[in-house]
Amino acid sequence: MAMPQNSTGENGFCFTQTLDFSCPSSHPGEVGRTFDTRSGQEACGTPLSNGTPSSGAPSPSDSCAEPLCSTTPGEEGTQFGKGIKYVSDEGEVLACGWGRFTPGCLQVFNTSKGVLFFLCMASFLQGMTVNGFINTVITSIERRFDLRSYQSGLIASSYDIAACICLTFVSYFGGNGHKPRWLGWGVLIMGLGSLVFALPHFIAGPYEARSAAEVGICGGNQSLPCAQAASSLSSYRFIFMLGQFLHGMGATPLYTLGVTYLDENVKTNYSPVYIAVFYTAAILGPAAGYLVGGMFLTIYTEIGREVDISPENTLWVGAWWIGFLGAGAASFLISIPILGYPRRLPGSQRYIVMRVSEAHQLKDGSHNKASDPDFGKTVKDLPRSVLLLLKNPTFIFLCLAGATEATLIAGMSTFGPKYLESQFSLSASEAATFFGYLVVPAGGGGTFLGGFLVNKFKLRCSGIIRLCLLCTVTSLLAMFIFFIHCPNMPMAGVTQMYEGSALPDGHLNLTAACNAECGCLQETYSPVCGSDDIMYYSPCHAGCKKVSENLRNGKKVYHECSCIEKTLLPGPGDAEPGKCTSSCAKRPLLLCFMFVVILFTFLSSIPALTATLRCVSDRQRSFALGIQWIVVRTLGGIPGPIAFGSMIDKSCLLWQDQCGEQGSCYVYHNSAMSRYTLTAGLVYKVVGTTFFIVACLLYKPPPAESAPGRSDASENGNCDLQEQKPSLTAEVNI
Repeated sequence: MAMPQNSTGENGFCFTQTLDFSCPSSHPGEVGRTFDTRSGQEACGTPLSNGTPSSGAPSPSDSCAEPLCSTTPGEEGTQFGKGIKYVSDEGEVLACGWGRFTPGCLQVFNTSKGVLFFLCMASFLQGMTVNGFINTVITSIERRFDLRSYQSGLIASSYDIAACICLTFVSYFGGNGHKPRWLGWGVLIMGLGSLVFALPHFIAGPYEARSAAEVGICGGNQSLPCAQAASSLSSYRFIFMLGQFLHGMGATPLYTLGVTYLDENVKTNYSPVYIAVFYTAAILGPAAGYLVGGMFLTIYTEIGREVDISPENTLWVGAWWIGFLGAGAASFLISIPILGYPRRLPGSQRYIVMRVSEAHQLKDGSHNKASDPDFGKTVKDLPRSVLLLLKNPTFIFLCLAGATEATLIAGMSTFGPKYLESQFSLSASEAATFFGYLVVPAGGGGTFLGGFLVNKFKLRCSGIIRLCLLCTVTSLLAMFIFFIHCPNMPMAGVTQMYEGSALPDGHLNLTAACNAECGCLQETYSPVCGSDDIMYYSPCHAGCKKVSENLRNGKKVYHECSCIEKTLLPGPGDAEPGKCTSSCAKRPLLLCFMFVVILFTFLSSIPALTATLRCVSDRQRSFALGIQWIVVRTLGGIPGPIAFGSMIDKSCLLWQDQCGEQGSCYVYHNSAMSRYTLTAGLVYKVVGTTFFIVACLLYKPPPAESAPGRSDASENGNCDLQEQKPSLTAEVNI
């Protein structure tokens, strides 16, 4: 059917309801007249043509397009142009500020770009803290507080547990409430979680690293009694879990209400780009967290205390807690401007009017219930809202596909640095920095590119799902790179016998004839690299009898090591503290394909999110994102780190021994670690591909007559008159 069209240019749009413009009369007793845009009646004495005011009267669309002007406390509306005030249909002032304090200098930020900036800052901090700092310092926390990988995985999963508990409440009530206030308080709680996470450093007492020099070399080995050596530091994991729980509570509004707030306040075609920028900031956050966190790990955790061990030493614990203090303070600052934004931005009403539904069409037509303006405002509608989403097969399978991707992302982001640390024989800080360099271009670039492609090709819902399918298949093929792995660096008594023969898997033999008289203890792990390029458990286990300092680099050098043979001259060799450097020739190939896996995994994230927003009705978008995040976190985010941590524990060759109690893992079997990673990756990628295929096949778009023929119809001012939209009201000052 013919659609009435406004020809006011880019900002043109049509109205489905009457717009009332009161105007002053030249006669004191005359009441201002009104006009109806649908009938083209006279307004303020000026005739209308095609529903558009002539040049003598300001157009409502023009007033919506103008920037927000300054306002003073006590005014009832925000002024536009000459005497026009923009107010919402509830009479709410759409100015930026806190209560009655709405200074004019702040109104320059009261735009979609201003909101995007502050939300990007919040998502950047969230990503840097939760997915950056925590994943970077996980090895240091395990070492400092005697945690195992599955316990650190439980700490990581506490974030998702909190999100699952809060998502239904936040997305349902926040979706129909004041979104910026929910977002601001969420960022504030997230900052509190960062401070709680750093708390164990200040209440656990100083860290005492027992270096090889303190314990003694061959012939002088000393150890603390077991009653003193054993500790209950692992109980501090509950404080870490509380901090992560607060992180999860605070971040819940960010990726549900924040996304829909952006989507509601920009054009439909621009929405994927805005959301892509928002999520790109969330991806760059972890990258910055890896880089900055890796830098902090080069600083000793007890700042100001001199120690005789270097960051390469496995007993080294860096200043893991500094980043959390900074992130907490920054979160408090960012929450202040977010709390000042109005319920919706000035001029955003025209985007709501122009929006065309792409919601999945149910056979019984029950999807039309969500179009009711009063739907979703009370708790009574909650069961019906859930039922409508459960009856939407496209939405369900997109959620399941997202869960499979989230499992891999959560697992690899948590233990990715540990994987690189083991494969390439790196220190914890080097591995974190390396992983950061990998995530910055791959994760950030893939996220932004996904939103750009949707906008560039103006893809509709079915095309977006096919794009997700293509990305998933590509990353599935790249997963086969994990057939390749770097061999373990030879370690005497762990990967091979002291005389060089193979050692059966799972059997340790740290005692040999060359160190039998040294009295070495297994509780003291301080690996050294011998001049024969073989690693040893400690200087004592290498049979070293003397120690000196290298004047060039300040590192210790152990001499007269009876278990090490010189390569050229006969006699005992030397050793240096730390791991031997890996010269794995497969490193470039492995890193290249890991880049491809990360790139295409994140490339599908924004298209999948956009497809989720489009396959449900407008009034259910926030709640749909909340339900999706519950599914994603319950089936993916929570079990992901725990499952990966358990698998990595199975590939452990050398466990920490604390007087008979098993602690954290010192050395992993590289081939087993790659094999477990490959198995998990293939399984989840195949399942995810299947879910995207089913979602694409079951999607039923709206009938052709209710959707525009072109995807950019909103820019041409077309709208569906059958769909009820909120009214837009403007007033003219007398």
